[in-house]
Amino acid sequence: MRRLSLIQWFGVLAMVAGLGWILRNASRDLFEQLAALAGIAFLVFAAWRCLLVVVSLRPVRAPEGPEPELWPRYTVLAALYDEAEVVDQLIARLAALDYPPDRLQGLLVLEARDGATRAAALAAQRPDWLEIFIAPPGAPSTKPRALNCALPHATGDLLTVYDAEDAPDPGQLKEAARRFMADAGGRLACLQAPLRIRPVEGSRSPFIDRQFAAEYAALFETTLPGMARLGLPFPLGGTSNHFRVDVLRAIGGWDSWNVTEDADLGFRLWRRGWRAGVIARPTWETPPGALYDWLPQRTRWLKGYMQTWGVHTRDPAGLGPRGLFALSMTLGVALISAALYGPTLAWVAASVLVALSAGLPPETPRLALSVLVLGAVTAWISCKVGARRAGVAYGPWDMVRAPLYWCLLSLAFVHALWRLAVEPFVWNKTRHRREAPSADAVLDEAAPSGLSAAHVAAPEPVS
Repeated sequence: MRRLSLIQWFGVLAMVAGLGWILRNASRDLFEQLAALAGIAFLVFAAWRCLLVVVSLRPVRAPEGPEPELWPRYTVLAALYDEAEVVDQLIARLAALDYPPDRLQGLLVLEARDGATRAAALAAQRPDWLEIFIAPPGAPSTKPRALNCALPHATGDLLTVYDAEDAPDPGQLKEAARRFMADAGGRLACLQAPLRIRPVEGSRSPFIDRQFAAEYAALFETTLPGMARLGLPFPLGGTSNHFRVDVLRAIGGWDSWNVTEDADLGFRLWRRGWRAGVIARPTWETPPGALYDWLPQRTRWLKGYMQTWGVHTRDPAGLGPRGLFALSMTLGVALISAALYGPTLAWVAASVLVALSAGLPPETPRLALSVLVLGAVTAWISCKVGARRAGVAYGPWDMVRAPLYWCLLSLAFVHALWRLAVEPFVWNKTRHRREAPSADAVLDEAAPSGLSAAHVAAPEPVS
């Protein structure tokens, strides 16, 4: 692991000195002042979240016009490990992509030690443009390393990445290609498709599933479109991002050691003067499932956010004021919120219970109450607006139970902090389960003519 930079050491020493001063001068007035400052900071973030909702109100529109005579060459990468259960399902969905086959190259990037997935991929019926690529053994054993192994073999002008459970809208490649072709300034390097969660039939974890779907909707339907419209960098999603291959190669591909290589890449592109945007046609995914599946995934995400924060604060000047602001309001706030959700709600609940048991009215400082109420309301609004656009369910009962889900983020934060210390580069894999046949069948009605109705990826985007 790289050592701290000079500016990071200065920040650590400043925090230690500040904590020492606070402990030495501890008083009720001091803690009230610090709480007021923290409250103001959270109110600023609540206002920022509302701004993103408003800015993103105008839906993303796919470019229109006649089809070009010659589409750009496109490479589709899917890095898979231990996915024998779902690889044929993914192949069927990729085969449904509406793009000229002679302009397509697809690589299923498999690990040499994963014989089961390789056998399942070989047994599946694949389109001629979809090949199997075996990544050579090596360290670290991560998805970004596998993608980097395949990148030199990409023949496309454009490239996209999909995950094992993805069901991309068949028209997604054409929309992204049109957007790149229409980029007059030539600085557009990446486009992020919205990721949407569809319910799993017979799920045993409906609470986590619904909260996860709303969380995704808030991120991909309000936050990222809003930031893109404001011309700010943002952390990419781990799948369904579309790149210019020349730019991706110029910046060195993905960081093989970062377990959220997607979040890191969005800010690395910004450092090099490139920008990212969003498109309308979605990719549908299934939720991770019960707590024992959700927790390792969220732990990896938060650990990767910590890695990305550490990497990019080594040279904050390279991001510029706007880039540093975007990094702070996305990854920074995500980490701080995850760390504070559980303890804050526990403290509020304990204070109320103690006061009630003593027969006293609970103390509710005006600023603290404003922070709690506005923070929850803006989170609910972002989730509700995003859920409506994504076509996922999010009602009053989901809002009432949301704080319980937020507390789980604090559990994941503690896990992530520990994992960062003891095994920073270990990839906590999410298990992907095969969907019921009805999952794709429900989407058949949205299939453009000429596509296999049995393998349609997703419905038309919901505005």
